[in-house]
Amino acid sequence: MEKEKLRKIIEAAKLYYLLDLNQSEIAKKLGVSRPTVSRFLQIAKEKGYVQITISDPTDDVEVLSTELEKRFGLKKAIVVSIPQYEDHIIKNYLGEKTATYLHETVKDEDIIGVTWGTTLYHVAIELKQKFVKDIKVVQLKGGVSHSETNTYASEILYLFGKAYNTTPHHLPLPAIVDHVVVKQAMEADRHIKRILELGREANIALFTIGPVKSESLLFQLGYFTEEDLNTLYPKAAGDICSRFFDINGGICNDSLNERTLGINLEDLKTKEQSILVAGGAHKLDGIYGALKGQYANVLVTDQFTARFLLDKEKQ
Repeated sequence: MEKEKLRKIIEAAKLYYLLDLNQSEIAKKLGVSRPTVSRFLQIAKEKGYVQITISDPTDDVEVLSTELEKRFGLKKAIVVSIPQYEDHIIKNYLGEKTATYLHETVKDEDIIGVTWGTTLYHVAIELKQKFVKDIKVVQLKGGVSHSETNTYASEILYLFGKAYNTTPHHLPLPAIVDHVVVKQAMEADRHIKRILELGREANIALFTIGPVKSESLLFQLGYFTEEDLNTLYPKAAGDICSRFFDINGGICNDSLNERTLGINLEDLKTKEQSILVAGGAHKLDGIYGALKGQYANVLVTDQFTARFLLDKEKQ
C-alpha cells in the first residue's frame, strides 16, 4: 500500500475513533469523499490498525455456562470471554480453551474421534503433550478434497497423535460421494470398515459446526450438485461431520446423508464426551440446531454466542 494512502487511513481512523468526528467532517478535513472515508475505516479494521474491544460487565461466563447446561441438558458448557466477535479471534480463544479442557480430561485408553477444518486446527495447534497410555486417535469423517482447498485433516491428526503419543488412524476418503453404491463399496473394504468402527467406538468425539454458506470450507470442496445446494440453502442450519440438519436438529436431506462417509449423528449421542467447539454469528443457527438435536453433551463457545443461544431458546 502506498505511503500516502496508508497515512490517510490511519488519520481517518484516529479522527473517527479517538476524536469522535463523523465521516462527513473527516472527508472535508482529508479532502476525500465520504464513501472513501467509509472505505478507509473498513480497511483500518480489516488490517488490524483499529481493534475494537467490548467489555461487558453483565456477561459472567460462569453464570452463562450454568444457564447453558440447564437449558440444553449439557454435561458441561465452557464459555470463553473473547475481546472481539470476529471469526479468527473466536477460533483462537476457543482453540486454546478446548485444548486445555482436553489436557485436563483425557485419560488412559481413551479413543478420541476428531473431524477437520480451521476450528479443529486451532484446537490441535494448542494441544500440550500429555503422558497417557494406549490412546487412539481416529478421523470421524472423510476429508479428501476435490479442490485445492486445505481441510487441515492431516495436520490435525498429526498434532493429536503427537500430543497423546500415538499413531492416528486416517480415513482416506472424500466426505461425500455421488452415489450410495460407491459409498457402500468403500465401506465394505476391511481397512475402511475398521476405521469407521473405531470412530463408532470412540468415547470422545470432537467436532465443530459448518455454517451453510458458499464461503464455508465444506462448500468449497466441490462435493455438492446444484440439486444438493437447492435443498440445503432453504432448510439447513448447519452441518456436523458433513451431515446437514435444520434448526431443530432434524436431518435435512436424506439422499445426501446416505452418500456421506463417516460417523452418523445418532452415534454422537452415545459418546461419553461429545464436544462441540463453535462460536460466531454464522454458526449460531447451526449450534442451536445441534443442541436441540442433542448431538453434543459438551459445548465450548464464546460469551456473545452463549447469550444469543439463551435468548433464542427463551423465544
